[in-house]
Amino acid sequence: MATHVSSAACLSVPCQRKIQRVRAVASEDFAAVKTNGNEKVKLGASDLKVTRLGIGAWSWGDTSYWNNFEWDDRKMKAAKAAFDASIDNGITFFDTAEVYGSRISFGAISSETLLGRFIKERKEKNPEVEVVIATKFAALPWRFGRQSVLTALKDSLCRLGLSSVDLYQLHWPGVWGNEGYIDGLGDAVEEGLVKAVGVSNYSERRLRDAFERLNKRGIPLASNQVNYSLIYRAPEQNGVKAACDELGITLIAYSPIAQGALTGKYTPENPPTGPRGRIYTPEFLTRLQPLLNRIKEIGDNYSKTATQVVLNWLIAQENVVPIPGAKNAEQAKEFAGALGWRLTGDEVNELRSLASEISPVIGFPIEYL
Repeated sequence: MATHVSSAACLSVPCQRKIQRVRAVASEDFAAVKTNGNEKVKLGASDLKVTRLGIGAWSWGDTSYWNNFEWDDRKMKAAKAAFDASIDNGITFFDTAEVYGSRISFGAISSETLLGRFIKERKEKNPEVEVVIATKFAALPWRFGRQSVLTALKDSLCRLGLSSVDLYQLHWPGVWGNEGYIDGLGDAVEEGLVKAVGVSNYSERRLRDAFERLNKRGIPLASNQVNYSLIYRAPEQNGVKAACDELGITLIAYSPIAQGALTGKYTPENPPTGPRGRIYTPEFLTRLQPLLNRIKEIGDNYSKTATQVVLNWLIAQENVVPIPGAKNAEQAKEFAGALGWRLTGDEVNELRSLASEISPVIGFPIEYL
């Protein structure tokens, strides 16, 4: 997911939290498996398996982009309810990052800290619960070399209260030192601190370079997390999706419902507030209406919501794991309804064709580094 960096404050913090061990979801079986009624898929050529849909925790604790620039106890309880509802509905894959909700991005409380708290409370009720956690290293300009990756990872583990994390990703390409960052990912695997590694916001060229550098050490590059939705299909057009398919790298799709624009919640008369309102303007939402109308019609045929249709559209692309952000339990439950069924090929193609008639929204410039 994208992030906003505005401070040189160090993310390292003293930590005396008790370390929790979360049971990994991994298998030697390369076929999809079923757990709690939901299908799981392997991330790339790694042994790590995740539910076909995950939950993004970008909004948890954030006040710079989400939550109308505020964070309070009510929002925290809603995030906790979203976490529990996700697990209750068979979604056990959660994605966070060290900068989500941190002071470096004008946040109120670290998303990692909240997620760690939620895991601990859930495990106290159900010690056997299986949770897969992904977090990310921020390639900040003042971080140099492979050791900076390990240092940041250990700080993330401290905030999460875990002894290892399932998936560790480079949040975006660094201004320099990318080879060292990739080496740091490999070191993290070899030291047993992570089970799989990935990148985020990587172009086709950078993706291939990272794949080759890790491959020389016998370590698979499991994933590339990029902005991908029905109305933002840059990964299809810039070679990233094709490269992922060719190299056996799973594409993790952030902003899969276009930050709410594809849910039908917003209209030209009721655009989103805050920074999203500058992207999804009344003019854009007017052009979007014909597509939203057709999404609703298709959803009605399946007794599904627009949100469930557009998430299913991404899943139908194969080798794609969408991670919509859940602010509350109701959203988490709705996301789960995108699983267990499939749009037809004709419907998939029709929606892509309709979406192609709309000028695409602007993505995050970070993708083009």
